[in-house]
Amino acid sequence: MDLNNIGKVMYERATELFPINRSLSGPGVRQTLTYLKDIIPELNIHSVSSGTQAFDWTVPKEWYIEDAYIIAPNGEKICDFKECNLHLMGYSIPQNRTLSLEALQKHLYSIPSMPDAIPYVTSYYKENWGFCLTHNQRTKLREGDYKVVIKSKLFDGELNYGEIVLPGKSTKEILLSTYVCHPSMANNELSGPVVTIALAEAIKKMKDREYTYRILFLPETIGSIVYISKHLDHLKQNLKAGFIVTCVGDERDYSYLNSRQENSLADKVAIHTLKHHTEKYTHYSFLERGSDERQFCSPGVDLPVCSIMRSKYGTFPEYHTSLDDLSFITEKGLAGSYRALLSAIQILEHNWVYKVTTSCEPQLGKRGLYPNTSDMQQDYSQVRRMTNLLAYADGTKDLIDLADKINESALSLIPLIRTLVDSGLLTKQE
Repeated sequence: MDLNNIGKVMYERATELFPINRSLSGPGVRQTLTYLKDIIPELNIHSVSSGTQAFDWTVPKEWYIEDAYIIAPNGEKICDFKECNLHLMGYSIPQNRTLSLEALQKHLYSIPSMPDAIPYVTSYYKENWGFCLTHNQRTKLREGDYKVVIKSKLFDGELNYGEIVLPGKSTKEILLSTYVCHPSMANNELSGPVVTIALAEAIKKMKDREYTYRILFLPETIGSIVYISKHLDHLKQNLKAGFIVTCVGDERDYSYLNSRQENSLADKVAIHTLKHHTEKYTHYSFLERGSDERQFCSPGVDLPVCSIMRSKYGTFPEYHTSLDDLSFITEKGLAGSYRALLSAIQILEHNWVYKVTTSCEPQLGKRGLYPNTSDMQQDYSQVRRMTNLLAYADGTKDLIDLADKINESALSLIPLIRTLVDSGLLTKQE
């Protein structure tokens, strides 16, 4: 895909997915996964039955919502689910009743400090119901009878998730995981899937992939718990590095949240990539976790998974509100995240330990790698990069270590590595 056009493509996909009402389960998740499968046919949609045990958790009932609204005393329809799917508390149970304003207030949610935002509220594991509205709307409610209608169903159904496996030369794997369980929010929800599916397109086109790529589209928390419960032994044996892809659509900041291990290969490549990708980024510790890194890094699982993000979840005021809309993400923001993650993947593909094949300094000239005429007016910067790389390629440092040592971007060194390997001056250590 054209890198100059990638931001536009991802933004258009986010726009098409935005209206869908996603939750932990139900038709919205399946509709989203089907949309992604149309882009990458290799995406397999799996189902897990309600009641399935996964470690300490149980897959909840499936939720189906047809409509929901409140009729105010003056006959006005308010909190209309069909107008904005954030108006309804996720997993609300069916209702058809009339309440006083005082009784209704116990089931209303708003944010006084953000009077124009509709909050995102759920009750997945305890049966409840509620409506969300702006605080400005809430303060204008008048005494009287309010008719509450929620046309929903909770039933023993299934939880769905998507999985793409793109084989490489090695059975060792790189993981990308994102989630598909939030309704109409742009940065917190849709930026992750649209960037991840674009990365899957790029990985699919890579010739001679070194690693196998496992790319997941899960309901957050319960989806990753279920997936890990089914694949833990395989992941522990094969996973080299993994990334949670979330909140990657805005332009305010870059962020990195380290794995619980703190020094995994995923952490190493994330730090190096961001150092050379952006002027500054915020480093968050695992104590500030909040997405599926909690599951992939939990004790007993201990997988090398970290997060490369833009504005981290929970740090921007629009988070989990209606203000996280399509105006909050941008083509440029999405494209920047895509390039950062793709850079990390490309570095991992070439992150071998390299060793120079000669003793003492090699003669570059006879290999066409050094100017035949010594002239101090020439630009020797490329030669200097080459000799610096050879000077430290002693068989103990991988590509990232070499790049850090000589203050270069590992990504920029890849063509130079290829040249030196082709000339017989470097060998890749298995």
